[in-house]
Amino acid sequence: MTLAAADRERLAKLGQSDKAPALVFECSYVNGLSAIRSLARVGAPVVALDHRPQALGLRSRLALPLVCPPASQREEFAAYLAEVCDAVGREAVAFPTHDEYLVAVNAVAPAGLLLPFGPRELIEPIQAKRFQYDAAARVGVALPAMFHPANEDEARAAASQLRYPAVMKPSLGAGFKTLHGRPLIEAADADELLEAYQAGAQFGPMLQELIPGGDDCLWTVGSHLAADGTALGVFCGRKLLQAPAGVGTCRVGEARWDDVAVDGSLALLRELGFHGTSQVEFKRDPRDGVLRLMEVNARLWQWHSLSSACGVDLVAIAYRDALGEDIAPATTRTCDGHRWVAAVRHVRESRRERLGLRRTLAPMRPPFAEPVFALRDPMPAVHQVYGALRGGG
Repeated sequence: MTLAAADRERLAKLGQSDKAPALVFECSYVNGLSAIRSLARVGAPVVALDHRPQALGLRSRLALPLVCPPASQREEFAAYLAEVCDAVGREAVAFPTHDEYLVAVNAVAPAGLLLPFGPRELIEPIQAKRFQYDAAARVGVALPAMFHPANEDEARAAASQLRYPAVMKPSLGAGFKTLHGRPLIEAADADELLEAYQAGAQFGPMLQELIPGGDDCLWTVGSHLAADGTALGVFCGRKLLQAPAGVGTCRVGEARWDDVAVDGSLALLRELGFHGTSQVEFKRDPRDGVLRLMEVNARLWQWHSLSSACGVDLVAIAYRDALGEDIAPATTRTCDGHRWVAAVRHVRESRRERLGLRRTLAPMRPPFAEPVFALRDPMPAVHQVYGALRGGG
């Protein structure tokens, strides 16, 4: 795949802007779309790149849309990215919004493409949950009971010691999810857990207790750390509902400050040596009230636009930090109760769960933010609603 002549001309024009262009990678859903809109608000020319022509962010009028090779095709992706950066003709800032693109961009970024995260040698190791959990143990962040069996005999021994239900969670989660279409496997007994271990064998399977509690027990700390470890922006909140419930993605979330979550998250990120934008997710164990680490995502997360709605725009902070601008630190400490609702997904899932009209509409009372519908940028919403209607959802 090569860059079309017309796209090369458009990129060259973006490169003549007063502000450095920003490249947003993987715009299939609201993670990338929200990043595009944040960057447009600060006046950055935006390029949206995705390997799926139907990606939501490619419909945005606020970005130049480019269909690129998938990140998994590393050589083709590297060559295409080099063409894009060459056409821009000046420094630009990269915003990968999913793990595959994060690792690929980090590995092949040409000179002049600024990476608002790092250090570069950390980005691939930090994808492994085992790496994250070892760092968490060193700084005293609570973890679920877990085992890291090296073979089936060790897995069988671990399975005999865990409480059920339990889960097999792959250390290399992105590869497992691509292959199996789900982030983990839940097991009701030891036999099922051994089968799950075998399914995840090539992805560093970990066997863990399943922390009880609903979607509203899942807490997120989103932040952007400068290279010296200074927290330039911090968001704290929790999920209220997922789609599907239990193991899905956020459809309703709220800002809610928790000092223990924030302090633990920042301590963990500094122990890892990571700087840039990230999400640290915990689950509050209803048995003892302890926040236990679920995972670290060294990138933007799906509902990061709630932080922006609370006045802490982590995308804008990352952009300015990459360009060396001075930034006054900010937090969402005073924004408790502000909600984020992915309306189409929420309504569709509420119908499946038979929640009823009152419970479906309850999260949409002000103040709340919706990540797709925007008068300034209407086509992503049109595209999403049309797709939902076609799918019968």
